[in-house]
Amino acid sequence: MDRRIHYAPFAEKIMSPQLAAALIQPGMTVGMSGFTGSAYPKAVPLALAERIEAAQARGDKFALRVLTGASTAPELDGALAKAGGIDFRLPYQSDPELRARINRGEIDYMDIHLGQVAQYTWFGFLGKIDMAVVEVSAILPDGRLVPSTSVGNNKTWLDLADKVILEVNSAQPQGLDGMHDIYYGTALPPNRRPIPLVNPGDKIGEPYLQVDPAKVVAVVETRAPDRLGRFAPPDESSRMIAGHLVAFLQHEIKVGRLPAQLLPLQSGVGNIANAVLYGLRDGGFQGLSAFTEVIQDGMLELIRSGTIDTASATALSLSPEGVEEFGRNIDFYRERIVLRPQEISNHAELVRRLGCIAVNGLVEADLYGNVNSTHVAGSSIINGIGGSGDFARNGFLSCFVTPSTAKGGAISCIVPMVSHVDHTEHDVSVIVTEQGLADLRGLSPKQRARAMIANCAHPDYRPQLEDYFDRACRDSKGKHTPHLLAEALSWHQRLLDEGSMKPLG
Repeated sequence: MDRRIHYAPFAEKIMSPQLAAALIQPGMTVGMSGFTGSAYPKAVPLALAERIEAAQARGDKFALRVLTGASTAPELDGALAKAGGIDFRLPYQSDPELRARINRGEIDYMDIHLGQVAQYTWFGFLGKIDMAVVEVSAILPDGRLVPSTSVGNNKTWLDLADKVILEVNSAQPQGLDGMHDIYYGTALPPNRRPIPLVNPGDKIGEPYLQVDPAKVVAVVETRAPDRLGRFAPPDESSRMIAGHLVAFLQHEIKVGRLPAQLLPLQSGVGNIANAVLYGLRDGGFQGLSAFTEVIQDGMLELIRSGTIDTASATALSLSPEGVEEFGRNIDFYRERIVLRPQEISNHAELVRRLGCIAVNGLVEADLYGNVNSTHVAGSSIINGIGGSGDFARNGFLSCFVTPSTAKGGAISCIVPMVSHVDHTEHDVSVIVTEQGLADLRGLSPKQRARAMIANCAHPDYRPQLEDYFDRACRDSKGKHTPHLLAEALSWHQRLLDEGSMKPLG
């Protein structure tokens, strides 16, 4: 084991994951580290799941309220959900076992904007935090903590939890030391002051997390990598989406609405987001910046190529190849990447003041620009809203990207009315599919509908959408946002009944 615990009082509290897990009691609210599969605790949750399974076998109920930064990994969300050890979860999740139990009604799940979690906790809206379980990469001789590959809500958990368990993961690069910026200047209303961050790369805090030594009840040594998947290479549809968006940004520069270096970029996670980033590189952009939540492979490539000078985020979300590249050149990246608490990376005032350009994915969009990014057929959660709303509502430009169809063309991603609303038409500026781009700024609802049908809908579904819209304009009681409600909802009922939105008959 690569010893990274240099504070004697904490070294005296080193114990096994099993002994640490025994300190967590049924009914506790536990704040755990982890954001998009990075820097989640690797050992204690697995030991805790074994303990919960043994309790359940005896007929004893053992379930927890689990709060994190965002999604974690099978060793945490999956193991605890399978053991029946979660009765409440927030704010974002991606584990199949956890998702299935949420959708079966076995686990209560609160989907919440990531930028609001810390302040909700400080306000007392989420109750008392009994225990924090947080991964760090090292403990300094004075007891300060070197954060790991994500920060997330760790500052809040450490500050507010009654007790703390630290996992010190020696598999994380030592070069992370100095990459973080932990801001301790936040306060509760009415004593809040402006956050003194002017540029994405500004460091306004300190490199380390703090914790009251009296709270730390256990320290567990681990050596395990983050569990992160590979992204598929951009397919033709993703490249076309990226091409439409890059051409639009170039036009915005030409007409004077954007500077040549754009404005700070926020990019969601996934293959289309990576394709958009690569499109910016191929489009010849230089000297860009990012103020976002996660840094994935595409953003590393833009930093390496000089397309992006500075990137601020709360987490790394890299493929195994990206992890290797990052570790090999960590001194280079440490000068260009800043990792912050998500209450700063997703802060509404900062997003608005910096003027972020937000690019996020969706499940479906309707004719008027309302976006569903979380649910299938209105009732089954996929992952959660994440941080997209923090940026969509407050950014300079809110862009949503998607293929025009899903399931091999059986489902249109452009529909008359979305089955669930995450982002209202008031917060959506641009919709992009492989078919084209609809610029919805400055348009009335009916003008938006025509732009969506003409530019974003797949040709197989365009006639249906045109026919629906024409009849809605004629027969809808109100003519401002025309809808035939029963028919609009029948699109989603057909999906449930037939598994397809293709025309019947």
